[in-house]
Amino acid sequence: MRNNKRRSLVVVDDGGGGGDWLNRGDGVGSGGCYSHESEPDLAAMVSDFLESSSAGAESRYISDNDPGYSDLALLADTISLYKNSVDRYESDLTMVVHSLILSMTESFHIGKPETCNASCIRSYLVKLLQSCGFNADMCATKWQGCGKIPGGEHEYIEVISHGNDGCSERYIIDLDFRSHFEIARAVKSYNVVLSCLPPVYVGTVTKLKLYLQAMVEAAKCSLKQNSMPLPPWRSLAYLEAKWESSHRVANVQVQSSVSSSNSSHRHCTELLWRIKSCIGSEIKAKGFLVLKTCRKRQGLKIESSHSSPVTP
Repeated sequence: MRNNKRRSLVVVDDGGGGGDWLNRGDGVGSGGCYSHESEPDLAAMVSDFLESSSAGAESRYISDNDPGYSDLALLADTISLYKNSVDRYESDLTMVVHSLILSMTESFHIGKPETCNASCIRSYLVKLLQSCGFNADMCATKWQGCGKIPGGEHEYIEVISHGNDGCSERYIIDLDFRSHFEIARAVKSYNVVLSCLPPVYVGTVTKLKLYLQAMVEAAKCSLKQNSMPLPPWRSLAYLEAKWESSHRVANVQVQSSVSSSNSSHRHCTELLWRIKSCIGSEIKAKGFLVLKTCRKRQGLKIESSHSSPVTP
């Protein structure tokens, strides 16, 4: 059974120095609703925000020699540390998820094209995970806006792991994870931080929150160098609501009808190709580091054996 205690309302901090209760109701209000899968809904809001904050930033980009670069470099190291700190289950699940995504072709499209928003990829991945024996489900969250924080909705995959002690752990799988943190006029060092994130997030809610906190700090640092404030849709409160809203529905029905047309799923096809490319790059980079480490250790052993004195 699922551990429902993990679904309680949480105190969130938008980074302004104080914690606030974000009023997340059982539905999304008709006004101010925003979905990560439908960013054009906030086009006017984004436009107004950029116009109001561009006075001191016109076309100014900061080089990596300016103050703030060291902070972003430290955050990049921190995120890399988070990414490499995994338990056995998370490591195994990540390998399975990567393998399943890399095995996907463009002929799997599921559901209605006009309302897909990459749900076809998530739905198919859930089916594959279930066939591998994982307790996987589609999840959807909705929350109402509060103050400057807009309301919205989000969809992701949830896997529940049951330990021998009877306790359960909730693992989140979020496709195209880096897109949640894209910002305007990012400095080069921020893009380095962004590239340190996993292309597909696979991990616990606890680790997810660590990523969110680090990326909010990185975004603030980058935007500050261009005299721009943090937009509300990149605040910690908004980001946490995507996975920790009080209105979270698990067991979202997975569509079973398969479409043979790829043209209507062009966005999904491009997204899948991009994710597969990023995963491939991650695997190659990790393999290179492992090989380099092994060769270095072998070299030390050989050098040690050659330097040892030879007795007659």
